[in-house]
Amino acid sequence: MDTKLTLKLNNEVIERAKQYASNKKTSLSRLIENYLDSITRNPADDFEISPFVKSISSGRSIPIDIDERAEYNRILERKHR
Repeated sequence: MDTKLTLKLNNEVIERAKQYASNKKTSLSRLIENYLDSITRNPADDFEISPFVKSISSGRSIPIDIDERAEYNRILERKHR
């Protein structure tokens, strides 16, 4: 069931949003509904790190004084042996 909702927003924001919705070939109502649906279905507090990202995490930190160029050259030398 659809229900009417009245929002009070900055006019410039509304105009940019209308243009964005038009470019996406959707209505502003649908755009806002999709946005609200996405943020309420997956709240940031429930954010979970994917198994893939966990699998590539080493738990090591990068030294502050690292020489990126030297490290990159070292990696390339090892790669092309």
